[in-house]
Amino acid sequence: MRLAEMEAIALNVGLAVFAAFIFFIIYDLAKKSNAGKFGTAILFFALGLGLAAFLVKTVVVEMMGGHTGV
Repeated sequence: MRLAEMEAIALNVGLAVFAAFIFFIIYDLAKKSNAGKFGTAILFFALGLGLAAFLVKTVVVEMMGGHTGV
């Protein structure tokens, strides 16, 4: 396995772990603040949009064939 393939796999796994951790943080925030069902849904929607924008940007850059630097 080449280094580039290992880096690509590690990046995908890392992004999945990052997304799961962000969702855990949002859930914990809702639980500690006693947000209720509607408040929890709003928190996931509002704070999840930031994560969604990050992931969409990554996908769009990859689809366009662009490189992020170095």
